[in-house]
Amino acid sequence: METITGLLHLKISVKEEEPHSGVMELLRILRPKWRTEDIKTKVFTEGITNQLMGCYTGCLRSSDDVVLVRVYGNMTDLYLDRHKEMDMFQILHEHGCGPKLYCSFDNGICYEFLHGMVLDGPLLRQPDIYRLIAGEMAKIHSIKPRTSSPPQVVLWTKMSQFLQLVQESENETPMLRSLCVPGAASVEALRSEMNELKRHLGHVYSPSVLCHNDLLTKNIIYNDTKGSVKFIDYEYADFNYQAFDIANHFNEFAGVTTIDYGLYPSVALQLDWLTSYLRSSRSITGKGSAVSEQDAKNLYVTVCKFSLASHFFWGLWAILQARYSTINFDFIKYAHARFKRYFDKKEEYFGM
Repeated sequence: METITGLLHLKISVKEEEPHSGVMELLRILRPKWRTEDIKTKVFTEGITNQLMGCYTGCLRSSDDVVLVRVYGNMTDLYLDRHKEMDMFQILHEHGCGPKLYCSFDNGICYEFLHGMVLDGPLLRQPDIYRLIAGEMAKIHSIKPRTSSPPQVVLWTKMSQFLQLVQESENETPMLRSLCVPGAASVEALRSEMNELKRHLGHVYSPSVLCHNDLLTKNIIYNDTKGSVKFIDYEYADFNYQAFDIANHFNEFAGVTTIDYGLYPSVALQLDWLTSYLRSSRSITGKGSAVSEQDAKNLYVTVCKFSLASHFFWGLWAILQARYSTINFDFIKYAHARFKRYFDKKEEYFGM
């Protein structure tokens, strides 16, 4: 047992294929008063990067103390900064935006369970709920960095890292040609495309803010009793372009297991969402809450452009997952969908 940057770290490893014994060892330290025979577990299946298990005694729905145990996916440390993730957990919890982090262990973390429901497609489209989401995102975006120096965006550094890892994986097991997307058929083509995208977005202003960077529906917990939403899972949280975080969320309307861009939010929904976001953002920063129609339209154009970066980012990520993940998911199919959407919308969005 030791501490890492003030956080309890347990020298325990939980086996992906047989997690029970490792999880019980964690709980003997974290919840010593729990009797082993009383402990119940529930496996959550929404994630496609990690394994997630809830541990509790009594009834899950009414329990005030549920420990979530997240076991990191195979080889994800290649491209994820776990110390950064733990910092983000603590920062967001300090600002009332996230759960408490209990400890880390050799291949995962344990943290507080937030009661509520994960959102589905229909709920995402309800104005009273998507306005809550917009307000919560504005709150997170308003969190200031701990240092006085301007925060650097993580997008291009992380994307370059992904691309380098894709190149290395292609040398071992070629996968890109199986995507059947001409513009993504080789590492050279992807690098050229990424550089073009970076040049284009370099002329588009979007402020650097603290972003979740992975706001798919299953990472949003809606508590209907409190009338609130909270975001979970901060593996990718970091300072990034404001418009990327919003665009990434809009892209997730299309789903994950089965992607359907017919579910992408309408222009009217986006403009209402953005208006709500801007009102919340300005209210939080003490700039009033007046938002003009033109303000929302300007942000809409910026978000459309950054949606391309979201597709490219997760397309690269999916190729890496296809190479290394042990989770049963068709990552190549997912990569195909993201890159195809990128190229389908590129000309339209570049021209806006």
